[in-house]
Amino acid sequence: MTSEEVKLNVEKALEEIRPFLQSDGGDISLISIDNDTSVKVKLEGACVGCSVNQMTLKSGVEMTIKKYVPQIEEVINIG
Repeated sequence: MTSEEVKLNVEKALEEIRPFLQSDGGDISLISIDNDTSVKVKLEGACVGCSVNQMTLKSGVEMTIKKYVPQIEEVINIG
């Protein structure tokens, strides 16, 4: 998978997740993809102060991104 394909697939994953975050008043932005294995995102809105955002990040966001791009090793919130 090329770097461009990785980016497109990560964006597809975020588009799948976004409606769930937005329904709770939050959102997510892609900041960068490093070495095609590490994704940096920024949780926004209500997600910033949410006590379950680490769980959301790992179980929801990371799992969905890995479904689209299995080579991704980690998803980091730089919030």
